[in-house]
Amino acid sequence: MATPRYSEVDRDLYPGPVDASASGSAIAWSAVSAGTVAAIAVTLTLLMLGTAFGLGSASPWPGVGAKPSTFTIGAGIWLIVTQWLSAAMGGYIAGRLRVRWHGLHTDEVFFRDTAHGFLTWATATVIVAIIAVAASALSSLAAGPVDVAMSKEAIDEARKAAAAFAAFTGVSLVIGAFIGSVAGAIGGGLRDKHP
Repeated sequence: MATPRYSEVDRDLYPGPVDASASGSAIAWSAVSAGTVAAIAVTLTLLMLGTAFGLGSASPWPGVGAKPSTFTIGAGIWLIVTQWLSAAMGGYIAGRLRVRWHGLHTDEVFFRDTAHGFLTWATATVIVAIIAVAASALSSLAAGPVDVAMSKEAIDEARKAAAAFAAFTGVSLVIGAFIGSVAGAIGGGLRDKHP
């Protein structure tokens, strides 16, 4: 029994004549790059707004301003909103700006659009992570703070806040990946409705 080659077109999906010649890359990197720039710009804008809200609610004085647990929950929710909106914008732009593929099954087009949205989210996330690590490394070169005595309760509260913020960060990244993929599919679907 002969094994079908991978390069052969599935006749169940494509019953008519199909040009199976290579037609270029399945990824429009220019569209992914444009979506990445848009996603990073929206992220920076929303992070600055979130920083303003956070600094407005926090206080260095004991008993004044938001408690650390409340602050962490607010920051985590804002991080999720930021990921949601920036991934949606970047994925949509990548899907909408990609080149139109002719002669492909709708399932393949849907997959490619979803991949464009996901790659936009992934590229933006990696770039922002690299910038964050570089900024952290540069800030460590500054003079360290004076030793401050902290109670065990304060240290434990800081640990809990850091753990909660890490959990919110993970959840926001998963949501961002999903939203970016869906937005890419929506943008690509709308792209194909126009010549």
